[in-house]
Amino acid sequence: MKLHHYHEIPDGLLQCDAAHLYKVLPGPSLMMLPGQQQEYLFVSVLLHGNETTGWEAVRELLIKFRERTLPRALCLFIGNVAAAKEAHRHLPGQHDFNRIWKGSDDTPEHRLAQQVMAILRELDLFAAVDVHNNTGKNPHYACINRLENHFMHLATLFSRTVVYFTKPDSVMSMAMSALCPAITVECGQPGSLQGARHVLEFLDACLHLSEFPVHPVTPQDVDLFHTVATVKIPPGLSLGFGNEQADLNLLPDIDRFNFNELPAGTAFGQVKSAEIRPFEVIDEQGREVSARFFEVNGRWIQTRTPVMPSMLTLDREIINQDCFCYLMERLHWP
Repeated sequence: MKLHHYHEIPDGLLQCDAAHLYKVLPGPSLMMLPGQQQEYLFVSVLLHGNETTGWEAVRELLIKFRERTLPRALCLFIGNVAAAKEAHRHLPGQHDFNRIWKGSDDTPEHRLAQQVMAILRELDLFAAVDVHNNTGKNPHYACINRLENHFMHLATLFSRTVVYFTKPDSVMSMAMSALCPAITVECGQPGSLQGARHVLEFLDACLHLSEFPVHPVTPQDVDLFHTVATVKIPPGLSLGFGNEQADLNLLPDIDRFNFNELPAGTAFGQVKSAEIRPFEVIDEQGREVSARFFEVNGRWIQTRTPVMPSMLTLDREIINQDCFCYLMERLHWP
């Protein structure tokens, strides 16, 4: 898996949507574009091939500045071009492009990540933004991996809703956090014009930002949450949404719980028999903690403690490839 380098925008690139990038880019590509301010804004898009909003926003941004110098130098990483052609998160046999940024595993994807990071360590970086979509009903929000002032200013420039997490620790934003203020932005479901417009305006603002404020973000300007656990479906269970024949029959509109603070006793659905353990819940230390968060009461799956889920999805492919959801708790800033 070769990393392709560009120092100008290739002919025809800005006419391509995500599904047709393969016609211009032979694979993962790193593009270095000059700007009036020399410190680079690093932006990554299409780490997941079916999350297209980042590319649509970047494409519009580059069209806007096609006849002008960018306000700040831009380093753009366009990730899984092959998966984007097929509108998949990643292709069969591939590693997830947002789970390859830690360690030195000898896979094509990990070697690609090492090549990218070796180049980025040599650059003067101002900030880093990794753009993603999600499949369930979620607000637009920003994720940080360090509770530091510059990270918080960058995040709240995108949204007052900010999520702090340390697991999974192999994501791009975690690796970039060692180099500069870095965030992940989650901009709703792909295909939304509102999502692309929001990201475009945010990236434009980042390019025009000369420095981060010294003063801290005020508590009233941020809703800060901490991801404390990852929820997965145990192997071998059949899964349904409103399907009484499934081992695990979850509510058909369960993604409406995203970013809602749920009281103890909230029902997520039913199990076919009371002996079934519905979820695997792993905390930040890698411990199995499902009994802390969920119980089966009769056949009903209920929360044992107040929680706030994020990224609840009805997409079985995403559930199998990644997880069912994350659980969060509110944090107070600073």
